[in-house]
Amino acid sequence: MITINDISISYERQIIDSLSLSLPDNNIHGIVGLNGAGKTTLLNTIFGLKKPDSGSILFDGIKLSKKEISYMTTENFFYMGITGEEYLNLFKNEKFELNQWNKLFSLPLNQTISKYSTGMKKRLALMGILKQNKPIMIFDEPFNGLDIEACRIIRSILLGLKEQGKTIIITSHIIETLTNLCDYIHYLENGKIKYSKIRTEFDDFQKELFENIEQKNNKLINYILKN
Repeated sequence: MITINDISISYERQIIDSLSLSLPDNNIHGIVGLNGAGKTTLLNTIFGLKKPDSGSILFDGIKLSKKEISYMTTENFFYMGITGEEYLNLFKNEKFELNQWNKLFSLPLNQTISKYSTGMKKRLALMGILKQNKPIMIFDEPFNGLDIEACRIIRSILLGLKEQGKTIIITSHIIETLTNLCDYIHYLENGKIKYSKIRTEFDDFQKELFENIEQKNNKLINYILKN
């Protein structure tokens, strides 16, 4: 289990405020929140890119290490002059069957990455994550820039990884992608986890979330439209 104990994180202002959260193993956890809520900051801190001002993050009671995590960021950065295959060769895993995986992703692995579209780069980054085969996998907005088929492929892969015992943390601005995939959804607001919901509570969670957003904005929308 990943246990986040009372962490606080700040840049020029405080982003995460005394946040505590438990993430049970072998589950898919969705992190939801409005823009600026601190989702990416939280993921960066779990991975170790950002050191918390206070608090701790443990994995099965021991300080969490980068060695146990693979992290697919929202924006994928590559050396443009290398090929897709050369990029994947940076990760060592003799059991990874590249040709079989590429039957799913259909990437021109012999071409330089500079020729790849946004969706192709996203698929290449995902293959790199899969090849690393870490016990904890983090995906920040993995469905951005992908077509319908690729989104469904990723969904099936993530469900399969969970069955293999992986712990998966994922964010998405499209709430339906999380309610159809996750075992838990954790709502981040004002730097804290406001609440966590299990699958049987997702319908009520989604309804409450949308109603709150509409109530917050409808008065102003109606005023603007009438004037």
